[in-house]
Amino acid sequence: MAMIRGSARQRPADRADSVFVQGGQWLMLALLLLAVLLPLLAMLWRGIFGDPSQGGGLAAAAELFGSANFRWLLGNSLKSALAVVLIVVPLAYGFAYALQRTCVPGKGVFRGISLLPLFAPSMLPGIALIYLFGNQGVLREIFPDSIYGFWGIVLGQAIYTFPHALMVLLSALALADARLFDAASSMGASPWRAFRSITWPGSRQGVFAAGCLVFTLCITDFGVPVVVGGDYQVLALEAYKAVLGQQQFGRGALIGLFLLLPALLSFTVDLWLRRRQRDAMGGRAQAYVAKPHRRRDGAFMLLVLSVCAVLLGVFGMAVYSSLVKFWPYDLSLSLHNYAFSELPGGWLAYRNSLTLAIASAVFGSALIFTGSYLLEKTRQSPLTQTLRLLCFIPMAVPGLVLGLGYVFFFNLPNNPLNGLYGSLTLLVICTVAHFLTTAQMTAATALRQLDSEFEAAALSLKVPLFSHFLRVTLPMCLPALLDIVRYLFVSAMTTVSAVIFLYSPDSLVASVAVLNMDDAGNVGGAAAMSTLILLTSTGVSLLLAGASRGLLRRSQAWRGAANH
Repeated sequence: MAMIRGSARQRPADRADSVFVQGGQWLMLALLLLAVLLPLLAMLWRGIFGDPSQGGGLAAAAELFGSANFRWLLGNSLKSALAVVLIVVPLAYGFAYALQRTCVPGKGVFRGISLLPLFAPSMLPGIALIYLFGNQGVLREIFPDSIYGFWGIVLGQAIYTFPHALMVLLSALALADARLFDAASSMGASPWRAFRSITWPGSRQGVFAAGCLVFTLCITDFGVPVVVGGDYQVLALEAYKAVLGQQQFGRGALIGLFLLLPALLSFTVDLWLRRRQRDAMGGRAQAYVAKPHRRRDGAFMLLVLSVCAVLLGVFGMAVYSSLVKFWPYDLSLSLHNYAFSELPGGWLAYRNSLTLAIASAVFGSALIFTGSYLLEKTRQSPLTQTLRLLCFIPMAVPGLVLGLGYVFFFNLPNNPLNGLYGSLTLLVICTVAHFLTTAQMTAATALRQLDSEFEAAALSLKVPLFSHFLRVTLPMCLPALLDIVRYLFVSAMTTVSAVIFLYSPDSLVASVAVLNMDDAGNVGGAAAMSTLILLTSTGVSLLLAGASRGLLRRSQAWRGAANH
């Protein structure tokens, strides 16, 4: 690691490096305290020591957690979340296996289709299910009782969480040592025996991680339940109603604290399993390349086609319904729903979402990448270890819980930052904080691949570290930086839970507008706004992918030269 050394008489470059490193790290600490830790502490205070008239305090907590209504809500949340896990994880595992370990054709297309739910708010699957299986849906005979309730939540959340589980399992199945499979084959082991002995032990930690992720997403999601939940109430929806509907801030804080428990438990167990997991690839390992097998490839092709058909059918129905003039009585195509005439401000919410996404992507990626550099490429100290811990906290904090914390911290009358409440600036801060950990881990992984001799050479040549960061490190890590930009943009366009409590009439964003229009009965308008979010997120992701190729050719020509 490059060390920033001090002396009694520092050169101007040394002083500049000290300001860059130490000043940057202390600025990171201040930002993380304000954006992550203090809001969570404020929610803890409001829940345990809050006003009893607003459902806060220890007595209210004992009454809430001991009530039959809370047990009913908890049971509903657990049953629906576990049902989604049992459906999604096996399907995602089979889909990931098809992409990584078989010779199924068209893998790039299928992978792109499987990621569609990432580009839309969580309410869109629920809206599409209404048009498909609702009281006036085209396939309502399949659910004669009603899509509203348990199965509506399960199906909607299954679609919403599928790509999240898939990405984890794709990574778990990405690497394998071909020598193990060759040895198993030479010993006469069947493909099923090889799977049980080699593939499953190497990927089961990923299966558990995917299950924990899906379970946490379902427990803390209220987008799907608010659209198709009907009378089947869950804890996340109860927290949403307690704050926005009943003004019971203490009750909302207590439920938020409870929702933090499954996320923390899953995060802790996952970390423990990661430490026990052995590396799948050693230094002498040979990459596994799947060989054609007609029956296996045919079976997995059928699975992949079935999943993609469901996803295309659901999202295609959502797009089609947004273009129908008046469902189901006038099915002529029209852009009437895109006028947003019933939405205050019309297109303002969509413009605000674009502003939020661009600001989060630009400023968030710059702050996160620079901060990761200061953590990975400078002298390690108690301060850097504290910063690492704070950067990991958002991974274990659901968006709904973080948003509640922002309400209780930034809405305090005596808080000097109270003026930020209800502004787009605060929405940007909350969004970057919510998605900080994944982006920071992406940057850290890329930075660790660079030899520390780069920084040592810069110091020996008396090149300021900040200049080295801009001229050397940044171009070399450009792919990771572009991934962070794309991730933050899409996340900001689709997020609901973290910002649902923080907007004002002037800072309403598109994802929240979808929820409001659905609540008002304007399902066509909600489908139209969801479609705009989907198209925008997909389009920008494709543009960034295309731009990255051109930028990489110009800024990283050394990679091609190094390969010759």
